[in-house]
Amino acid sequence: MSGNKGTVVVAMSGGVDSSVAAALLRREGYNCIGVFMRLGSDPAEKAVAIEARALPGTCDATKEVNADEPQAHQQGCCSAADAADARYVAGLLDIPFYALNFQHDFDGIIDYFVREYNRGRTPNPCVRCNEYLKFGKLLRYATAIGANYVATGHYARIGREESGAARILRGIDHSKDQSYVLFGVPREDISRILLPIGDYPKSQVRRLARELGLPVHAKRDSQEICFVPDNNYMRLVNSRTPDAVVPGPVVDSRGVRVATHGGHQNFTLGQRRGVGVAFGYPIYVTAIDAANNTVTIGNKEDLLRTRLIAREVNWLTERPQGPFECTARVRYNTPAAPAIAELTGPDELTVCFDTPVAAITPGQAVVCYSGEMLLGGAWIDDVPVENVAAENQAVAGGML
Repeated sequence: MSGNKGTVVVAMSGGVDSSVAAALLRREGYNCIGVFMRLGSDPAEKAVAIEARALPGTCDATKEVNADEPQAHQQGCCSAADAADARYVAGLLDIPFYALNFQHDFDGIIDYFVREYNRGRTPNPCVRCNEYLKFGKLLRYATAIGANYVATGHYARIGREESGAARILRGIDHSKDQSYVLFGVPREDISRILLPIGDYPKSQVRRLARELGLPVHAKRDSQEICFVPDNNYMRLVNSRTPDAVVPGPVVDSRGVRVATHGGHQNFTLGQRRGVGVAFGYPIYVTAIDAANNTVTIGNKEDLLRTRLIAREVNWLTERPQGPFECTARVRYNTPAAPAIAELTGPDELTVCFDTPVAAITPGQAVVCYSGEMLLGGAWIDDVPVENVAAENQAVAGGML
């Protein structure tokens, strides 16, 4: 089938979502080009990816895939097995397939990941990867080869305002919605993005994969960060910056030392398990001070905050003048909460929540919505300390 709706570069990771995205676009009449981004996180990947360049649009007859059993990932979404799966699906769809070497660019994302942990922050490499690679370098690649669009298997949608401007919307399946990780897409590029599976729930995407004869229909979703084997990110931090990981004090909310940690990088805000201190009741990591190599623990109430300041703003609609109502998410896997937000500077966003939110974490993103529409977001930089528990107590007692 020759495409008459334009040419689209499809980011194919070898998973069910991107495979169905490619199949749907092919069926709709787009001229598809499958692309696997070789990031270099798997030592065995290079040989498979080089082989995948061989005959674009042909499948590897030696690749056997059991369509009835879930296929385990070797490592994340960019392993050698994933490259082979992506190539196999491209062959079944009869579309050209190429493996692009993004290893040098991806090294920068790994460096950012390690740097953030050393700063006492919690990074989000998947958002950075979307910003710099999938909707950055890959879009430039599409332009260079004369393609009209870039498509991915994200659970989000592209909609239009009354003015005709393209906007990013939440996916129909809110339990799988991935619009949060797309806030960094440049506003001017939204019209060149296609998100074919955003109109489907995950269960239907798997059914479509089965109906379309795609052997990855039962493949497990990747849960881990692709460059962190076994979710052991500290191994990576230690290997890249061994001198930065040193023991230091664990203190309580009064500043009294109660234990010694093996490196503040081992902890994230809100962490409960593995803190290494037993008080007979639940305790949480409530602060990480990288400058003094100090980790603070406390009660769950000590994590509550109502305000944050974020920077590196990327706004996807007309910039609002003054405060505005929205719902805001402070991490990928939490619901959006009602808030008042304001662009308080050229590159600064302040968000005040209607009710306290737990564990607002520097290094993560805050993303704002108006209904289903993604307005924009920024990287959380500062979370002012407040005694929310005391304020709530005062309100309950009629003191405020």
